[in-house]
Amino acid sequence: MRADPHAARFAVLHDAAEALLDELAERYVVDRRESKELLGPADALVRMERLMPRTPAAAPLAIAFTETPGLALRLGRWWAETLPMCACEVCDEDPARLVDTLRTQASALIEGSLWERVRRGVGGSWFESRLIGVGINARREGPLTRWDAREARRSGFAAAVQWAPWPLKPGTERAKPVRRDV
Repeated sequence: MRADPHAARFAVLHDAAEALLDELAERYVVDRRESKELLGPADALVRMERLMPRTPAAAPLAIAFTETPGLALRLGRWWAETLPMCACEVCDEDPARLVDTLRTQASALIEGSLWERVRRGVGGSWFESRLIGVGINARREGPLTRWDAREARRSGFAAAVQWAPWPLKPGTERAKPVRRDV
């Protein structure tokens, strides 16, 4: 299989994610774990990096480095973002904007701006996630399997969960949010 030269421009996402992970691991009280994982049943193994705050009240961050090259970002339990969504020339996603999306979403997470819950409906259970911060105000929802819904309720997600800010390492100042004119 030949590499798509157009998709190669997204290699900057891997560099940006590495820099972000290093920066966050240096500033916050987190454990950093690397593994090889499947993103889906038909996918190849990819490198996954996780930052797990040492306080259970703060949400984890996970970044998978895909072959596109691209990223699969997961915040908390259900927030998921694929960067880029499509690497084709027609969609023509801007790598610089995608790096901004990565940093904006990670910043909102570490500031404690992710909210998640499970809700029951006639057709089953659904997750809801909201991420609100400087440069972002977004909401996601989707269906859960019975097993995932049961596990989420056992983990305390039957009621809304507002994740806490990440704890700073001693002597470290919280980063100032970057104001963006949209």
